[in-house]
Amino acid sequence: MFWCNGCNMYHSLNTDVIYSPVVWEFNGDYNKPTFQPSILVTAPYFPRDIRCYSFIIDGKIQYLADCNHELAGKTVEMKEERD
Repeated sequence: MFWCNGCNMYHSLNTDVIYSPVVWEFNGDYNKPTFQPSILVTAPYFPRDIRCYSFIIDGKIQYLADCNHELAGKTVEMKEERD
């Protein structure tokens, strides 16, 4: 799991096929993680729907422009804890 400051919630990624057939590749670096492929989180959520589309590369979250939060189109460092 990682904290998304754009959505103000945790997003989870499965990296082990034992738990789910849908997995992300992880580079094994806990200080500067990279996950592949891209990450798309969508959910109906009050008071707004969530659309968060990103890449995590070398410990940075690259939010794509079609996210519906204030970090759309920006790249930010991952944080160990939420703000």
